[in-house]
Amino acid sequence: MPESLEQRVTRIEERNSKVETDKSWETSWFRRILIAVVTYILIAWLFLTLQVPNSFENALIGTIAFLISTLSLPFIKQFWIQHFYKKK
Repeated sequence: MPESLEQRVTRIEERNSKVETDKSWETSWFRRILIAVVTYILIAWLFLTLQVPNSFENALIGTIAFLISTLSLPFIKQFWIQHFYKKK
């Protein structure tokens, strides 16, 4: 039996809600900070294990680079959409 229009609309609305939730998570500061903290801990642990001098300070380099990259991504994304994205 073919799907009714109401069922299709409901399914589309549910999908849109999930996409909006996923997008919100992907762009949230909570996610960025969480990844930065985990990144810092892992890099610091690795540097300590390898006996790198100033392990905690040096671990900041990768963490800060990650945060900077997340700040530049919206700008880069917008540039890419305007100059390279071809709508089908």
